[in-house]
Amino acid sequence: MIQLNANHFIYLLMAAEWTLLLSLIAFAGGALVGLPVALMRVSRFAALRILASGYIQLIQGTPLLIILFLSYFGLGILGFKLAPLVAAGLGLTLYAAAFLGEIWRGCIEAVPRTQWEASDCLGLNRFHQYAYVVLPQAMRIAIPPTVGFMVQIVKNTSLASVIGFVELARAGQIVNNSTFEPFVIFCAVAAIYFAMCYPLSLAARHLERKAHVGR
Repeated sequence: MIQLNANHFIYLLMAAEWTLLLSLIAFAGGALVGLPVALMRVSRFAALRILASGYIQLIQGTPLLIILFLSYFGLGILGFKLAPLVAAGLGLTLYAAAFLGEIWRGCIEAVPRTQWEASDCLGLNRFHQYAYVVLPQAMRIAIPPTVGFMVQIVKNTSLASVIGFVELARAGQIVNNSTFEPFVIFCAVAAIYFAMCYPLSLAARHLERKAHVGR
């Protein structure tokens, strides 16, 4: 049995960096895909609404673990061999896009109808209504739930270990397999996750108070 030492904790911290990188990839990709999905959900065209709604229901109704399997092994069978980081980023992007799209759809619809009517009176077209009137107000409402969802993304990166990506949770398993000190190792892993997620939770509460959401 290998004795637990400082190098093991350094290894966990290095794995935490990969966890943060994967989280950033998932959130950035989810935001890029999620905004068009949200706009499609509130579109005047029924076909776009049905398409976006079908995507959201499909992803939200599928376990993230299955999405990751399909992103890595499924695409591999089709001839697209992706690195674990790329496959995990793709799977988490699809997952995040569905949830962010629905969050942002609700925030867009939360903008008072009078704002739409006022922009119509000003003669603004649909693009200018979104750009100058609706989205700035929706973004203000969306900040707290969006930051809160980022916490979920960080924690859900632990599932990426099933496709061979070594993030924080998987690194904890590797260190434990060599040291057989599960209590110490997984307490350290939990502490690192807490250190990454708690500031986001505080930020969400602060932004919620600042935006006066619900008042």
